[in-house]
This record gives sequence, structure tokens and C-alpha cells, in this order.
Amino acid sequence: MRNRELTALRKRLSNLTRLQRRQVVADLEAAEHKVASVEVIEDQSPARPNCPHCGSAQVVRNGTADDLQRFKCRGCNKTFNVLTGTPLARLHMRGKWMGQAEVLRDGLTIRQAAQRLDVNPKTAFLWRHRFLAVPKTVQAQLLSGIAEADESYFLKSCKGQRKGLGRAPRKRGGKATRRGISSEQVPVLIARDRAGATANFVLEATTAKDIGAALRPILPDDTVLVTDGSTALAAVARSLGVEHHAVNISAGIRVNGAWHVQNVNAFVSRLRGWLRRFKGVATRYLENYLGWFRALDRSPGFHPDPASLLALAVRA
Repeated sequence: MRNRELTALRKRLSNLTRLQRRQVVADLEAAEHKVASVEVIEDQSPARPNCPHCGSAQVVRNGTADDLQRFKCRGCNKTFNVLTGTPLARLHMRGKWMGQAEVLRDGLTIRQAAQRLDVNPKTAFLWRHRFLAVPKTVQAQLLSGIAEADESYFLKSCKGQRKGLGRAPRKRGGKATRRGISSEQVPVLIARDRAGATANFVLEATTAKDIGAALRPILPDDTVLVTDGSTALAAVARSLGVEHHAVNISAGIRVNGAWHVQNVNAFVSRLRGWLRRFKGVATRYLENYLGWFRALDRSPGFHPDPASLLALAVRA
């Protein structure tokens, strides 16, 4: 737009009604948010990314579409942008993506997110789980020094499903019909070292075999494993050949010198407190919520920058 046209446009703004001015302001804010989102997205990719279709490095710029740079592959002749092949590919309303990242930062429910973003609840649900597809895979790949491990149990939930429950539906989370550990509970193994590196695993069962398969890749030989006296975890430590110390919490012993599980227990307490707002989490999405919480818990003050959450969602 030329300066003369801009001047004429600004003069006409005074003729708008109050409602019309608000609409213009909203449109300008959305445009700014879209630009901010595009900058974050393109910062996650090299200037000339390899083709996501065939892997070729022979790519050239091919114009822009919806403010995103497009590329064309000389190998397969297909076009793409930096979102191609990511969980956010083909999602619309890019001007609201930074707002979606703020929703994740603030831990809003689906209804709250839909209201804040002015989108349909189905859209808010879709966006949530697309944005969490990458964070659920981001966790510690190796623990070091003193590592603590413990199992935690979450009520098995078919939230959102209307068929094939095999039981009477519960309302807003509900409670198990039996006290203690049972088939109604889903076990989650939580391992965390004293530096804060954390890994979570949704298990089929808390057998030494299942726990060992989860811990083996992340526990080096020189790790010291501390547990609460679980026989399965003790058996895993022996099979992995790592030093193991059990704290007999049932006998009232919570700390024995440097050996304790207060670090991992505090993490579990924060996780459970944070999950309470959702009034039950569908088991099939439990890994998404665990990844979401890890992303929040890694940030100082439990308050990450929305741009970092958006960048995490499009990470290759």
C-alpha cells in the first residue's frame, strides 16, 4: 500500500462506529499474531529444508502461500512448506496459533480454550492434540547420577467414547469401583534424576519385564537408582546391574542420607494437582497430557513462553 492510500485509510477510520473499530482492531491483532506465528514456525526450519516427500536436498524456493515460504523439490517435483509432515500441517486459522500456545501454557480446559480462542470446541480439541503430538515424545533419553523411580496409577478412562465401554459410564471422572490397585487403574512409571531430567512411561502392567523394558534405554551402568521398596523395581535394578537403594516408606523412613524419592514424589504430586482441572483424562490421550505437563514443568516458574510451545509443536 502506498503512503497516500494509507493516509486516506487512516482518515476514514474516524467515520467507523465503535463496533466497527473494535472489529478492525481485532483483525489487526489477528494479522499480527499470524505474522508472529509464521516467524516462530520458519525459525524452526533451515533456509532450504530437505524435501519431506523424498528426502532430496535439491529444493528451490517456490513463492509463498498464506504467508509461508513454499519450496519445490527438483527430485520429485512436489511442493511443500516447513509445516509439511508436521502435526500442524493443513490446520487453518494460523493467526490463532499463538493463542493456542497460550492456552497450553495456562492449562485451560477444552471449553475454556474454545471460548478464549472463539473457535468450536471440536476445533479446540483437535488443536490441543495436534499441538501435543510432538511434546508427548520429548522426554529424557538418559538419566544421570542419582535417579528416582516410582509407579503412579491413574483411573482408566474412556472419556469421549460412547460405545464399547464394558461398564456403566461414569460422570466427570468418577471413581474406581474397587479400592487400591486393580485393572481399573493404568500404571505410569515415572523416572527422574536429581537434575530434573524426567521420563514417563504408560505401562501395560507393573511387572519387572515391563518396567525393565522402559528403564533399560535410559539408565546407564553408573546410575544409582532409588525406589520406595518396590520388588519389581528392585528386580529391574538387579537385572540392569545398577546400584540400587530402597527407602522403606511404609515403615516411616522417608530419607536415608542421600537416598530418598522425594524428587519424583513431588513431581507426581504436581502432576496430579495439575490434572485435576480436567476432571478425568481419557486413557488413550494420557501420554499427550504427560508430555504437556513435562513441557510446562521444564520451564522456570511453570510458565513457558508461548512461542517456545509453538516451536515445540512444529519441531521435526
